[in-house]
Amino acid sequence: MTLLLLHGPPASGKLTIGRIVAERTGFALFHNHLVVDAVTALFPFGSEPFVRLREATWLALLGEAAAAGRDTIFTFAPEPTVTQAFIPTLAEAWHKAGRRTLVVALTIDVAEQERRLVEADRRAFGKLTDVELLRGLRSEMAACGAVMPPADLTIDTGNVPPDKAASRIVAAIG
Repeated sequence: MTLLLLHGPPASGKLTIGRIVAERTGFALFHNHLVVDAVTALFPFGSEPFVRLREATWLALLGEAAAAGRDTIFTFAPEPTVTQAFIPTLAEAWHKAGRRTLVVALTIDVAEQERRLVEADRRAFGKLTDVELLRGLRSEMAACGAVMPPADLTIDTGNVPPDKAASRIVAAIG
């Protein structure tokens, strides 16, 4: 059983590609914004209760998926409000359950990222759509991405369409 950790910066195509991979593999798709949206209904993004509850919920749900042997795709954007312990704790939970973690990093150039950021479909999950805010956060987000575990596969989604990116991921799953 596999946890596919599909990570990348905002607007790199995590959900789009994750949906295709889920359709082709039967993996469950757990989009990180499902929890983010639930917690921000009660607590401001980045506040102490938000960070604590978001990570506890992610870990509880993904830990249960590991225990149940449920192949899972988790979309994730490394950013400053995520504690540095989160990803190692998640990977350890899957390892203890005898499961595999496959890390896929999506990359995208700045111009394409900013073009995608303002697309209407991003509002459906309350995703980041403010280009100026992204520009202000870009260096912090890049630093957070730099401490992610080494990727088993890296895909430049500015040059590789979602269908082909999904095919590469499915091949890496084996």
